[in-house]
Amino acid sequence: MKEHRIGIIMNGVTGRMGTNQHLLRSIAEIIRQGGVKIGAGETIIPDPVLVGRDIDKLEKLKSISGIQKITTDLDSVLNDKSYSVYFDAQVTGRRADAVRRAVDLGKHIYCEKPVATDTATALELYELCKSKGVKHGVVQDKLWLPGILKLKRLIQQGFFGKILSVRGEFGYWVFEGDSIAAQRPSWNYRKEDDGGIIVDMLCHWRYVLDNVFGKVQSVSCLGATHIPERVNENGKRYSATADDAAYATFQLENGIIAQFNSSWTVRVRRDDLLTLQVDGTKGSAVAGLRECYIQHYGNTPKPVWNPDIAQPINFLEGWAKVPEQETYDNAFKAQWELFLKHVVKGDPFPWDMLEGAKGVQLAEKGIESWQKRAWVDIPEL
Repeated sequence: MKEHRIGIIMNGVTGRMGTNQHLLRSIAEIIRQGGVKIGAGETIIPDPVLVGRDIDKLEKLKSISGIQKITTDLDSVLNDKSYSVYFDAQVTGRRADAVRRAVDLGKHIYCEKPVATDTATALELYELCKSKGVKHGVVQDKLWLPGILKLKRLIQQGFFGKILSVRGEFGYWVFEGDSIAAQRPSWNYRKEDDGGIIVDMLCHWRYVLDNVFGKVQSVSCLGATHIPERVNENGKRYSATADDAAYATFQLENGIIAQFNSSWTVRVRRDDLLTLQVDGTKGSAVAGLRECYIQHYGNTPKPVWNPDIAQPINFLEGWAKVPEQETYDNAFKAQWELFLKHVVKGDPFPWDMLEGAKGVQLAEKGIESWQKRAWVDIPEL
C-alpha cells in the first residue's frame, strides 16, 4: 500500500465551524476511514496539526478528535517543511495575513470563506497563489449537500424545462443572549469585526447560483439590523452594528431571476433551515439541505382565487419526494477529499481562490446596492 502522508496546518479550528465540520466530520473522519483512496493500493493520509490562540481549547480538541499535535505557535509549523497544506478557518479579518505568510513559504492553501474582507484583497491572494505556483481552494460546501445535488440531477435530466426562477429562504432565530444564550458568536453582529449576514451569506449564494443555475449578472439587495442590541459571551450588552437580515434579488445570465431572503431574525416554518424552490415551464422542485420534493406539469393543480371559502386543495399533497439514488457524504468532507486529491494527484479543482473572490465581490456589490438603493452590475473578475 502506497501512502501519501500530507501534513495539514489547521488554523482556527477551535471555532464552531472549524471544530464540527472541518476537524471532527472531515479530517478526523478521513483518518478514521483509512484515508482517501486514489487508486489500487494508493491512499492519502492527512497528518494534521491543530493551531489556535487558546491552549485549553486545543487540549480539549485533542481529547475529542484523537489528533495529538497542537500548537499556539503558527510560525513554527509554517516553517516546518513536513506540512505542505495550510487551512484557515479563523475570523475573516485574520485570514489574509496568515494566507500571505503561508503562500510565501510554499504552502498549498485551502480556506473558509469569505476569503478576505474586500474583493481587492481576495484577488491579491489569488494572484499571489498563482504566482507562487501553489495549489489553492476555497470551501464551497453547499454544492455537496444532498438537496443541492438532487437539484443538479433534475437539471441534468431536463426535468424543469426552461428554468424561470429560484427562491431561497435561509435562516432561523438567533437568540439575543439575555434570557437564552445566543447560538452564534457575537462578532457576527458587529460590523467593526467583519460581521453581517450579507458578507456571510452572499458568498454562499454566489457559488450556488454560479455553479447550479447560471452566472450572476446583477444584484439588488436591502439589508437590515432588526435587533439593535444583543448580549455577548460574557453577558455584556453590545450594539449590533452589522446587518442581521438581507433581502436580495439576482439576475442571472440566462434570464433566471433568483431571490434569497437571509435572516437571523426569522422563525422557521418550512422544511429546513435552507430551502430552494426552483420553478420551470415543465416542473418545480423544493430542496432543503437533504430532501427534495418535485411537482411535474402533469401534477400541477389548478387553483381558483376565492377567499370566501376554505381552500379545497391540499397543496402539499401534489408533491413527490425524490428518492435516494446516490450515497451522500458530509459536504465539507467531500470537498476536503477532492482538495487532497488535487494536491497529491493534480485532479481538477475549480473551486479556487478566484471563485472565493467572486463571493466577496457579490457581498460587496450587495452592500453597495443597499447603500445606493439601486441595482448594481457584477463585473467579470
